[in-house]
Amino acid sequence: MVLRQWSEQDLDQLVALFDDAEMAYRLPVATPFDLAAAEAYLNSARRAQQAGARVYLAVTSGDDLARGEVMLNLATGTIGYAIGPAYRGQRLASRALRLLTGYAHRVVGLPTVYLEIEPDNTGSVAVARSGGYRPTGDEPVFVEDKGRRYALHRWSHTGPTPPAGT
Repeated sequence: MVLRQWSEQDLDQLVALFDDAEMAYRLPVATPFDLAAAEAYLNSARRAQQAGARVYLAVTSGDDLARGEVMLNLATGTIGYAIGPAYRGQRLASRALRLLTGYAHRVVGLPTVYLEIEPDNTGSVAVARSGGYRPTGDEPVFVEDKGRRYALHRWSHTGPTPPAGT
């Protein structure tokens, strides 16, 4: 598995990944997700990265074809992930989550990293558990997107304790 930056060469694949009813239901992306939406998404991701606010990475496996995305919000310490429907069942989300979680702890220095998951999203819950995340027990955060109001439950992963004296 390789996590890499998105590029203009990925625009058609972004459309293939995100122009899907379930992706539109679960993610705050444009619907329909066409080439113009892909271009806007890529530009927005680049601006957020340049501002030091977020890291957006394409998930690839064995070749350069993007099969999904992982994202780290540096301000909140929250990771998001999405794998295109055609590529699910290959443990890509679990592997990408573990890689980005390690990066968040070791490189960025975040002691705790979070996920926000709808309770009925069983696939995402399974990915969270496989990555060593546990529910925080906090009250859910309510979000409204595209006319739908839903609850996001927080999950956390605590990194290794830094050595004494650091």
